[in-house]
Amino acid sequence: MKIKSKTATTKEVTAKKPRCTRKCATKKVAVAKVAAEKKAEVKQDAEKSVTLTCRFEAGREVYVAGTFNNWQTWDKSKKMADKKDDGVYSITLRLKPGRYEYKFFVVTDGKGDWTEDVENVDKVPNAMGTFNSVLTVE
Repeated sequence: MKIKSKTATTKEVTAKKPRCTRKCATKKVAVAKVAAEKKAEVKQDAEKSVTLTCRFEAGREVYVAGTFNNWQTWDKSKKMADKKDDGVYSITLRLKPGRYEYKFFVVTDGKGDWTEDVENVDKVPNAMGTFNSVLTVE
């Protein structure tokens, strides 16, 4: 029995480049530009971490309130911590870029008192005849 070998014939295949017209290239540039602008907007609106610290007598309840939380006192999410029990209270907030006014709300024997941030020299007068501290997030 004889076996015939078949030889495969090979064809040269050349890949054709897709044709891109000037209109197509302009559209690609425009799409890339819009995508870059959206990415810049997202970065600009991204929240940033800001840490506020203050000194009061140890063992107090201290909250921070301001335009970032509609001046809500007793807001558990804005309660400051005295981690070393040495009277240094701190909190880290996530805020979008902008200008915020704030004060500390210090609770003593169940009664709260507003106190401005004495370490922040940037202040503005408020409707109560006192001052609010100003925080600028960039």
